[in-house]
Amino acid sequence: MERVYTIPLRDVKKAPRTIRAAKAMRVIRSFLEKHMKSEDIILDSSINEKVWERGIQKIPSKIKVKAVKDDDDGVVEVTLEE
Repeated sequence: MERVYTIPLRDVKKAPRTIRAAKAMRVIRSFLEKHMKSEDIILDSSINEKVWERGIQKIPSKIKVKAVKDDDDGVVEVTLEE
């Protein structure tokens, strides 16, 4: 199963400035667990680089990702959608 999601990160900007990027990574992971119905999420390093691109305080307001779920073991591999 392959899906493209636009994950909103606007609510993360309500968090304190010094933890925004780390919280955004947790929000991305929890969004994918909820929508792909799997506990095993493997995030590509490109997603981490995109979130941290402008530093810890200035995260993007949304991020577009492509999630591919293996039917055999339920592992979800997530990459940045371009």
